[in-house]
Amino acid sequence: MRRHVSIEYPRHKTYIQLKRIIVTLLLLLGPILHGQQDYKSFRSFDQTSIAYTDEGQGIPVLLIHGFISSGRSWEQTPLKKLLLENGFRVIIPDLRGNGNSDHPTDPSAYADDAEVKDLMALADYLKLSTYMAIGYSRGSIVLAKLLTRDPRITTAVLGGMGLDFTNPDWDRRIAFQEAFSGQVPPDELTSGAINYAKSIGADLVILGMLQEFQPVTSLEELQKIQAKVLVIAGDMDQDNGMPMELMEQIEGAKIKIVPGDHNGTYKTDRFAAEILSFLEQ
Repeated sequence: MRRHVSIEYPRHKTYIQLKRIIVTLLLLLGPILHGQQDYKSFRSFDQTSIAYTDEGQGIPVLLIHGFISSGRSWEQTPLKKLLLENGFRVIIPDLRGNGNSDHPTDPSAYADDAEVKDLMALADYLKLSTYMAIGYSRGSIVLAKLLTRDPRITTAVLGGMGLDFTNPDWDRRIAFQEAFSGQVPPDELTSGAINYAKSIGADLVILGMLQEFQPVTSLEELQKIQAKVLVIAGDMDQDNGMPMELMEQIEGAKIKIVPGDHNGTYKTDRFAAEILSFLEQ
């Protein structure tokens, strides 16, 4: 009776080991490579290159990042995940001077609501007839102005923001502008932000210009907004004024207060769930 002998060929064993190594590397590097491949760009109204990602299908939702940040701040958030899982198209730009977008050094590149014009130009470029928009922190300041300019926005969420940005002489904005531009030394209010910006290699001068030319939306402009609006903030977040006061200036606006502070609220499941519920109403 012939005995069957199983032979393991060295070449086959090496192939399996190599395959395992490749799979492991792809798992480790996948998120990084995926992020790089997803980035697209277009030339805005003044030929500044604006980078963005565009994922999913369905109703388009624009996510607008905050100060000393970029579109990557939304990447691992429950909000982005939930939007994609529920059939929304998620578009995330890097505002000019941030991330993979151009970083102009001429102050005039940030004047006259240039960031707002960029977002309108992006909507034009993507041929969006209507869209929703969500901002957080400084992203809400930009979005508030955008709401007064672009009637294509049907639904908007202003996160992490009170009413203080409507004051053109807002002391917090001026303090950050002067500290980042080097006009005054950092103090208790600004030193943490400046140290963080330095730690990630951000351009302090550009950040100072972003504060100098930050959009200002008047109370009269807020009161004319036609889109459906949710104001949402953490229960430990009054850095930028009272969210309730902002809600009261926008006709028909809703408000939600969820657990969290200014830097952490937008990363929470509760924040994401409340926004999804509002968008789906």
